[in-house]
Amino acid sequence: MTAAQGADGDPYMLPMPTPDTPVVLAKWISPGNTHPNSTYQDPVWSLAPLVDNPASALPRIYWKNCAPSLRGQLKLTAWTMTNGWLRPTYLHTRGVQAKARTSAGDLYATCVEWMKLARWLTQQHITDLAGCTDTLWRAYAHERLAAVSRPTGALTCARLTDLWAFDRLSASPTGIARPPWDTEGVDDFLPAVGGARAENAIEPLDPQVLGPLLIWAMRFVDDFAGDILAASAERRRLLALAHTNQGTPASAAALEQFLLPLVREGGPLPATVGTGRPLLARSYVGAVTGASRWQVLKFVEQHGLGDLVAQRPGPCPMNVPVRGSLDCMPWRTAMDFHEVPQLMRHLATAAAIVCLYLTGMRPQEVLNLCSGCCPDPEPDTTGRHVIRSRHFKNVTDTDGHHLSAGEIRAVPWVAITPVVNAIRVLEQMVPDGELLFSTAHHSGRPGGTLQTGGLNLRINDFTTWANHETAIRGLTGQHIPDDPHGPIKVSRFRRTLAWHIARRPGGLIALAIQYGHMRTVLDARTSSRYGTRSRGGIHTVLDVETALAAADTAARLRDQLAAGEHISGPAADRALTAAAQAPRFEGRIVPRTFVHKARAYLERDGIVLFDNPDALLICAFQHDTALCNPGPGTTAPRQYDCRPGCGNTVRTDTHARLLRQRADELDQLAGHLPTPLARRLHTNADRLRDTAVTHETTAQSSEVP
Repeated sequence: MTAAQGADGDPYMLPMPTPDTPVVLAKWISPGNTHPNSTYQDPVWSLAPLVDNPASALPRIYWKNCAPSLRGQLKLTAWTMTNGWLRPTYLHTRGVQAKARTSAGDLYATCVEWMKLARWLTQQHITDLAGCTDTLWRAYAHERLAAVSRPTGALTCARLTDLWAFDRLSASPTGIARPPWDTEGVDDFLPAVGGARAENAIEPLDPQVLGPLLIWAMRFVDDFAGDILAASAERRRLLALAHTNQGTPASAAALEQFLLPLVREGGPLPATVGTGRPLLARSYVGAVTGASRWQVLKFVEQHGLGDLVAQRPGPCPMNVPVRGSLDCMPWRTAMDFHEVPQLMRHLATAAAIVCLYLTGMRPQEVLNLCSGCCPDPEPDTTGRHVIRSRHFKNVTDTDGHHLSAGEIRAVPWVAITPVVNAIRVLEQMVPDGELLFSTAHHSGRPGGTLQTGGLNLRINDFTTWANHETAIRGLTGQHIPDDPHGPIKVSRFRRTLAWHIARRPGGLIALAIQYGHMRTVLDARTSSRYGTRSRGGIHTVLDVETALAAADTAARLRDQLAAGEHISGPAADRALTAAAQAPRFEGRIVPRTFVHKARAYLERDGIVLFDNPDALLICAFQHDTALCNPGPGTTAPRQYDCRPGCGNTVRTDTHARLLRQRADELDQLAGHLPTPLARRLHTNADRLRDTAVTHETTAQSSEVP
């Protein structure tokens, strides 16, 4: 294939292949065919060579799903797209997000989008791409973009534009018309802002779901991991014995001594579930008695154990001490030989949940962690644990080509203790230097790591297991309910972390202080040694969620004042101004442009309101007067360190009512405690009531427009 120049100086080019630089980056899989002009009708195009990320699936394009009349033309254009790249001069006109070559996943999605167009054109009796005129482009855009969000619509238009662009590179151009949005601009073709489909698709996990989910995950990592790992090692030892045992008279005697009393006394027999029917656990029995497989089979036949095991299946306990506890009781009476694989699976899932939620990493970044990624700090230092990991979003080489293998982040992630514990557990599950979520060690399949879809299924199984344990043990309050926004997925943890940092400063679930520490660490990156790095990644998510939370607080205050509530505090006037200027967000509309608006909103020092439900007040954050000692350049208070007497305090009648309610709760609790503790609680209750009285005597009413 040679370099191509489109008509009228087309700004695309195809690379000139040389013996030293292979450019065919896709494999055409079909019997004896290696070129897209093949007459074979239903080949599968694998984009595997374009994928160097072990956590990514290998996309395959099934051309049998494409309209037959247009299949050949689209195949040739897709082959051209996969093996070519865009000129720097063209990329310069397309914005900073444009890439010379995109990822395999994006190539796959682009081909799927082309197939949708092909089906529509076939319905219009068009059998040649040359027949796709300006009029048909407009008609298709009106139909295709009617029910999608603006971001999705813009991406769809870009992928359809690629069809025209790469067709001009082809050795046999079809002459398809240039899409009108590429010359007129895409805005007029997209749905209006504010439609129902424009809401952010990634919803944070409900706190009632995340609380018990995180509790169970950390319980596995901190309390159960030692027992599970020891049981796994013992199981491997027993399996090795079962496969190498040599039958001897002594082992036959041990076998009889082990099983005959159970048979005669009617006790449960060690069993495993085979094809839906309990069977004798032959490997387990052979390992604990030293009997060979042949001796165990012969014993089963002689004593008719097949039917007895089906009637009296029992556990297969191992000689492993149980040290973990659940609700002040041992969580297992003994570690079971056949339960260990399931528990190992849940242990890896629990560690993944901890890492996903308490770091803010993207799922692929977590799945690509390697053993040794989080070394201990140097002795006699106060350094933090940090995680060295790869990131993948918008990673390109010097020529603008997408790098599917990603690159090591220039700035490491800061790891808090639960995350370090989770990584240490995973490091015991894989060899040194291996990927922590390697499929070879977590699912028995060679190559790559667990993928997000599979991890989503594992989280669902983990939730089911935890709820079963909750039910049989009567652990009220630890059941993991269904999330109102749908299944628990790995893509939701990152947004959830930002949600809790912004909206739960004191923490209503677990690790309250860690949320505050996380924000401190993130803000420190812009004011200390990380100051030269642009605010991106988790900062973007946190800024958006913080702005949404602040806007909700201002809107809620406006509604309360309109309903007749009073307001007090040294920052009451500023809070009235903020409430009057509060935007109202219906849903969670977060287009790309809102990131900049969110940061601008938070930079309005003095009139941004932050709800603090634990301190029972609103903070009208003004940096210079804040007593929580916010770092330089920060735009949000350290809400976990809220201090009395701060000049940013605002309270309403609702806060006063809640202050009295909390005081009553403290008095009630004091009645069940020793005198010194009770006296302290009564003092705190009196202080809360005094604060409520102060509000009632100084509060003012105001109508907010």
